[in-house]
Amino acid sequence: MNRLMQIHPNDNVGVVLVDGDSVAQRGHKVALCDIAEGEDVIKYGFPIGHATKFIKAGEWVHSHNLATNLADNLEYTYSPKEQINDGCDSVSNLAFDGYRRKNGDVGIRNELWIIPTVGCVNSQANLIAERMRREIPMDGIDDIRVFSHNYGCSQLSDDLANTRNALAALAMHPNAGGVLVIGLGCENNQIDKLKECMSDYDPQRVRFLTAQEVDDEVDAGFSICEDLAGLMRADRRAPVPVSKLRIGLKCGGSDGFSGITANPLLGRLSDRLVALGATTILTEVPEMFGAETILMNRAADKDVFDRTVSLINNFKDYFRRAGQPVYENPSPGNKAGGITTLEEKSLGCVQKGGSAVVTDVLEYAQKSTIPGLNLLNAPGNDLVASTALALAGCHMVLFTTGRGTPFGTAVPTMKISTNSQLAGTKPHWIDFDAGRVLSGLSWKELDEQLLKLVIDVANGKPTRNEQVSAKEIAIFKTGVTL
Repeated sequence: MNRLMQIHPNDNVGVVLVDGDSVAQRGHKVALCDIAEGEDVIKYGFPIGHATKFIKAGEWVHSHNLATNLADNLEYTYSPKEQINDGCDSVSNLAFDGYRRKNGDVGIRNELWIIPTVGCVNSQANLIAERMRREIPMDGIDDIRVFSHNYGCSQLSDDLANTRNALAALAMHPNAGGVLVIGLGCENNQIDKLKECMSDYDPQRVRFLTAQEVDDEVDAGFSICEDLAGLMRADRRAPVPVSKLRIGLKCGGSDGFSGITANPLLGRLSDRLVALGATTILTEVPEMFGAETILMNRAADKDVFDRTVSLINNFKDYFRRAGQPVYENPSPGNKAGGITTLEEKSLGCVQKGGSAVVTDVLEYAQKSTIPGLNLLNAPGNDLVASTALALAGCHMVLFTTGRGTPFGTAVPTMKISTNSQLAGTKPHWIDFDAGRVLSGLSWKELDEQLLKLVIDVANGKPTRNEQVSAKEIAIFKTGVTL
């Protein structure tokens, strides 16, 4: 293996590929030529910042001599690029076995979900679930899950609407064959208002309970869930075209290999799925900063371009309203893994979106309805963003990581390692090793293996997070707490 990788011919830095390098750690950058003070440092063919001092060829390039070029809101011009789609004729009939729902949607799991409207009834929801697991046969039911959270009261305006829309979207997710929504009764997030956000729910499969209106809310909730379980046992998987899939694209605990191995692999998969009529969704808006024009120039039309511009600038405004710096990123773990600036992180991050046309821009908790590559309004935080992808209707989340993480959200959360060392040390976290491309496995072989795993998971194969029951939600909170 070569010591350094030059990703793009125009780059003036290379990435260290081997452990024990005398200049820089694996995943970090080394100058390929002399770089003058103030000169742009180039990686992926784009500037990732500027040199804060003279950098000699062969020197380590990191936070001590590299700083961001990013500033405040920018002016953008719609400059669409011609898109070339290679197509996927060889697998145009690709299918999986899913659960067809009454509203025409499809699920890849048949789970019973209990969703509190407010944090005050989290414990009651858990008591109902525990009793269900003890007393009810699980035949035909993949899991019984409570999605606890701390919100639903003491919230105002848009912040309360965020919580309400999130819980409504969760209750409508097709991976749930039955849902009990349990409220307290006096919270801001009233059940009747929540129902208004769920216009086409199936009243047989989504039930509601207000704890203050019954004598024993655990008995009442158990009775409802018992009835739901009876309906779910009759559900059966049936062949569904892959075009019905909605796949979330996410990265976290990134390192210097994220933009070299796992993220480009997801981009290749995304392009392939989009060519088959499926939907892929890219989020983490702050981690588009510095690479946003790559996405803007792939907008399907001027309207999608304008909404992408608003997506970027509105998120910068959100930071400023809170009195926070717009570019307080990357994280300590990212920096330890070799990522120095937000531009560098973003240029690696957006590769998960491949090269497909951007067909839609979604607000938080808005369900995707237009096939193709979608952009979603949500932050970079791993659990918040992954939850947002589930709320947008994603059947699963593909999560690339160089540092590793064991968490999972409401839907299967497949971990894809950027390096083989992580896959070897954390096999109980990692579902797929993309780092093998650095040790000789071809992109084509990785493409086929990852596509097969995605279909297997859609068919019911549990991901690592499902095996250990690591399933949580985190709602995007945007306002004050009373």
